Amino acid sequence: MALQQIKFAPGIDKQDTSVGAVGRWVDSDNVRFRYGLPEKVGGWQSLLTDTIVGVVRKQFAFVDLEGNRYVALGTDKFLLIYFEGQLFDITPLKADITGATIATTSGSAVCTITTSSDHNINVGDIVLFDSVTLPGGTGYTAADFEDKNFQVTSVPTPTTFTITQSSNATGTVATGGSITLKPYEPVGPAAQSYGYGFGIGNYGGTITGSATTTVNNSGVIAAGATSFVVTNSSVLPATGTLLINSELMAYTGNNTGTNTISGVTRAQGGTADVEHANGSTVTNATDFTGFGEAVNASAVTLEPGLWSLNTFGEVLVATILNGKTFTWNAGVANPTGNRASTTTSGFPTTNNPTATRVTLISPTTRHLIHFGTEVTIGSPTTQDDMFIRFSADESINEFTIQQTNTAGSQRLQDGTRIMGALVAKENILVWTDNALYTMKFVGAPFTFGFEQVGTNCGLIGQNAAIEIDGVAYWMSNNGFFAFDGTVNSLPCSVEDFVYDDIDTTKGQQIAAGINNLFTEVTWWYPKSGSTFNDRSVVYNYGAKAPPGELGNWYTNTNSNSIRTTWIDSLIYPKPYATAYNSSNTGTFPVIVGEDGLGQSVLFEHEIGTDQVNPDGSTTALTSFVQSYNFALQTDQGLGEYFLAMRRFLPNFKVLTGNNKITISISDYPSEDAVATTLSPFTITSATTKVDTRARGRYANIKIENTNSGESWRFGTFQADLQPDGRR
Repeated sequence: MALQQIKFAPGIDKQDTSVGAVGRWVDSDNVRFRYGLPEKVGGWQSLLTDTIVGVVRKQFAFVDLEGNRYVALGTDKFLLIYFEGQLFDITPLKADITGATIATTSGSAVCTITTSSDHNINVGDIVLFDSVTLPGGTGYTAADFEDKNFQVTSVPTPTTFTITQSSNATGTVATGGSITLKPYEPVGPAAQSYGYGFGIGNYGGTITGSATTTVNNSGVIAAGATSFVVTNSSVLPATGTLLINSELMAYTGNNTGTNTISGVTRAQGGTADVEHANGSTVTNATDFTGFGEAVNASAVTLEPGLWSLNTFGEVLVATILNGKTFTWNAGVANPTGNRASTTTSGFPTTNNPTATRVTLISPTTRHLIHFGTEVTIGSPTTQDDMFIRFSADESINEFTIQQTNTAGSQRLQDGTRIMGALVAKENILVWTDNALYTMKFVGAPFTFGFEQVGTNCGLIGQNAAIEIDGVAYWMSNNGFFAFDGTVNSLPCSVEDFVYDDIDTTKGQQIAAGINNLFTEVTWWYPKSGSTFNDRSVVYNYGAKAPPGELGNWYTNTNSNSIRTTWIDSLIYPKPYATAYNSSNTGTFPVIVGEDGLGQSVLFEHEIGTDQVNPDGSTTALTSFVQSYNFALQTDQGLGEYFLAMRRFLPNFKVLTGNNKITISISDYPSEDAVATTLSPFTITSATTKVDTRARGRYANIKIENTNSGESWRFGTFQADLQPDGRR
């Protein structure tokens, strides 16, 4: 029988069934569409041999007045600068604590630090040690502590905390010596999580900085399991309550020799008894107050550590979510030797609000704008999540409203909190959790005018919006939207898949990125039950679209391609992005006694065909695209006859290395398609035709690569299809 060409429209359609999505691709991974054809995405390589401690939540690239390029990276613990192939720690520090003493126990690496007054340090905080004088008999030297960072592992009292050295003490010392402590400014948790109740702890019933470790079992913690192993149980009390992902569990045994938690009672406080993967964060919830009682567990979430990063000329302006604003001047001599501070010479922020959700610099008037900030500056208890305050123009530390300046304030009405803001073509766009507002310079006496331009279109997370060529794209709790002067709901051919898949209680972890070379907007998000991002959805706004759609959509589930931040090729010639692994350990900054902080890798994208790791090794970048289940069209109708496929002719626009094509068949729409006996077929650039035997009412094709060094761009699919009888 004559060959038939089977055509597929670009993009992925997951809204319909695999039979109903006629003429469409229905699944993909690490694939994009260009000029209507599917192709494997470009590779990426690590920019550093170092890896970053913690999870990067914000990237911002900028240039100083001499043309030097920088990338600021905000993590859940640090503020870092990437410059000329190297990382620098510029995290702001809190006030010094002088005269602290140290106590050790022979044979133990745990050291107890005592301060003369309340230290206000929490478990998980980072502390820099300076001016160290040790008492005799510890077995340590001052160099083991001097100018080194330590992670706080427990806080027994308001005037004591413990750290873990890299080796055991050889002597027991009750207390002594003298140490100057330089605590890092705390940022926030690595992951967004549920809150339980309220009480003497923080809002939501939690205790900031509660001790954490990770699951280190021989396998997953199965539902119903009553014992398991963690990485370091010494940071947990002998008995108590633990939080793993969203499940609370009580326990009665803690063997610190084997790191085994036993006597576990699952599903406490109304949570669900579920399976937990190795590497999951284990939090000491013993002191959480009133969990599961005062509020619905799904109604309150605790936001992760986030940053707002902008520039005022060549000065970096950095704000911690619900915290202070700091500056770092790239224009001074040896800038990487300085830290961000509220007292940076010439650019102080001492008069700024001290509790703000988001900040940005207006592009033409150069106001520093605080969104979701304090009604009374300097009083965090007056923070209003819907209140906006802006400085005088050209003066980032002048917020007192006077007739002689342009400082001012405004409160928005629609929503419960401001979620994010970004600079668009003619406006500043401000999202609440329910609405979109424009903020535009109008001059005296109001300085800025505000207009609500959309409702029921709020932003799901601070970093879930992006702008390109005068159009803003964002992800809401109930769909995808665009603003080009008017709010438009984006028709999405994968919407049900994404919103059935996503954990919307972790919206603040969602990261949006633009890749203008391929006209793609990507959102990386955590699926339901995941602690960190492990899925992505892509909107190609510039591609040819099937009828009824405005662009192409596709999804990714490959763990190698999941990101926590992304910046496009503007300052640098290629996009930069960060990937996070909670099970690995970062190398920069060096933290003595680090536990459970995870590792981020900074990648340069659209380089080569695979993933090049920090150690120089290569990880194969696999990809695939799968078609709908097509049937044979005859005079008697579609699918009336079984089809027989005797041969097919693959046609690739680009093919480097091998590719595999799998033919799968099924007899009925409700059945899962099964690969034919001869599949998969290995395709090379020399392959002209493939003989096969496939029989069924429906068939689909899957195009994939599985090895390193492979790249492809598919063209057409021609197959010899003929009727093979009824059934």
